[in-house]
Amino acid sequence: MDSINILSWRHRHQLIFSFLRTSCSGASRTGAKHFQDLDLTRPGGPACAAMSVVEENRPFAQQLSNVYFTILSLFCFKLFVKISLAILSHFYIVKGNRKEAARIAAEFYGVTQGQGMCPASALVNAVTIDGVTPLFNACSQGGTSCTELLLEYGAKPQLESCLPSPTHEAASKGHHECLEILISWGVDVDQDIPHLGTPLYVACMSQQFHCVRKLLYAGADVQKGKYWDTPLHAAAQQSCTEIVNLLLEFGADINAKNTDLLRPVDVATSNSLVERLLLQHEATPSSLCQLCRLCIRNYIGRPRLHLIPQLQLPTLLQNFLQYR
Repeated sequence: MDSINILSWRHRHQLIFSFLRTSCSGASRTGAKHFQDLDLTRPGGPACAAMSVVEENRPFAQQLSNVYFTILSLFCFKLFVKISLAILSHFYIVKGNRKEAARIAAEFYGVTQGQGMCPASALVNAVTIDGVTPLFNACSQGGTSCTELLLEYGAKPQLESCLPSPTHEAASKGHHECLEILISWGVDVDQDIPHLGTPLYVACMSQQFHCVRKLLYAGADVQKGKYWDTPLHAAAQQSCTEIVNLLLEFGADINAKNTDLLRPVDVATSNSLVERLLLQHEATPSSLCQLCRLCIRNYIGRPRLHLIPQLQLPTLLQNFLQYR
């Protein structure tokens, strides 16, 4: 009924406008323009307003008839699903749940169970905006099985020196098993990151005795720390007698000075057990037996320390050279 009334109103208006235009042919253009403004058929007029109301009352499905808008909506939904699945898979990888991660990859990405966690070497070396890799996350959480699997599928234990290092992360968190896996894969135990130092220095600062021992057994330089600070400086600051004894046993220089020209005994807490231990060691020279062991290990070289059991030496001597 509304449409019929609008059409009849328009017909009557056109008749009136034709009559006035015929009878007032000498009228000014201003008057004609005034009557033209009353034309209901022009855009923005009452008829168009009524049509817009009718358009708004159309069902929602008809308003989505625009093909491009529908395609964009589907694309956004698909992207949301992919991001959600990626986050879910990443959560399982970090936690070391290999079976569940493989199941998710096989179900949603069409990857076989044998390739579930690491479908390509490019993925295991993917870097976030913060420079974090999957291997770094695995070492941060202490996931030994996940760390081993990532390395088997081509994960690089070391990238650029400016990026976070899995070795430093494992050493600082005390995950000595992950650290041992990284060492077995040939990681550089003396990797120096400017704002962190070496893994040995980080382990001493975090008071992680087992990680310090793993690194020293692997041939880490006992004198290399952060800038001029040695690992012994870090251990003395933290008042950890076990680590201080271990560093001294591996030949740490008790007279090494940092950028402030301070020795380890100078940075130790006054009247502490560590200070007394350092003063006692300073007054007592190292034994000839210990000096010989250090000399032999330096001559063998760090890359060949793991070959000591293959030397034609008595087992007692092999254990002595390996600090066992």
